Amino acid sequence: MSDKRTTQVLQRFNQAFLSHDPTLLEELIAEECVVEAPNGERFTGHDACLEFWAKMAAGETKYEPEDLWVSGGRGVIRWRSRTGRSDEDTVRGVYLMRLRDGRIVEGLGYVKSA
Repeated sequence: MSDKRTTQVLQRFNQAFLSHDPTLLEELIAEECVVEAPNGERFTGHDACLEFWAKMAAGETKYEPEDLWVSGGRGVIRWRSRTGRSDEDTVRGVYLMRLRDGRIVEGLGYVKSA
């Protein structure tokens, strides 16, 4: 998979959270997708992964992608989310993503704790 295609998919993934539009995620998730949430919870299959990410995208938390690294069919999204106005209401994390045929097959989430 090319860096360009992986970048396009992950930018669209980010856009779903920035615009609070979970419908942008539907075509990005593979049937065999596996997601491990930052809290350790695991989701398997298109519908379960879509439901997990869609709830986050539709929520009121402000998502801010900070950086995106891509190499072939893999990518790293460094992000910050804010639930309020102060720095104490901020969480930082990364998603390690793996793609195949233009769809996300794995998303491993990690959060930086205080």
